[in-house]
Amino acid sequence: MRRAAILGRVRPSTVVVVPYDPAWPATFERIRSTLAPALDGIAVAIEHVGSTSVPGLAAKPVIDVDVIVPAEDDVPEAVRRLATLGYAHLGDLGIEGREAFDEPPGGVRHNLYVCWQGSLGLANHLALRDHLRAHADVARDYGALKLELAARHADDIDAYIEAKTAFIVEVLRREQLSDAQRDAIARANRRPPPA
Repeated sequence: MRRAAILGRVRPSTVVVVPYDPAWPATFERIRSTLAPALDGIAVAIEHVGSTSVPGLAAKPVIDVDVIVPAEDDVPEAVRRLATLGYAHLGDLGIEGREAFDEPPGGVRHNLYVCWQGSLGLANHLALRDHLRAHADVARDYGALKLELAARHADDIDAYIEAKTAFIVEVLRREQLSDAQRDAIARANRRPPPA
């Protein structure tokens, strides 16, 4: 099944990357302030991740949010609580250590994930974000790559994701994720086989 088809109820397959918007952190804070009361006592943190979390980085204009719970056993309770806010659980979508959700209709466009401490999904998100925040030159190169790939693969989200994977894996190598962890991330970002 194509990634665009499994990313929720209605997800465009067109790839749009725009220059950094300084309003993105405030948008994340609005989302976080909605989530926090429902996740009180279970979430250890709610993190802004993905390209919109890196100042100056070009990105798809969709906020990525990680809800971090203590352990994998806490995920079902997080799923239950998020359902009360209208989030639809989509499963891991082939990404180890990360459960995805479709946002409630009519809200701010965002991708929501529940990750547990120590999971590969969380390590991937935080290592990439933190490296890009700490290395403006790498973030600039990544932004240029994303803009180029969005133009080249505007109608193929799978090709876009696959084409930027080598860059991401190299950043994760610098952040000392293991060979096995980087291999798992690279596998997850490969184009799905034709249906």
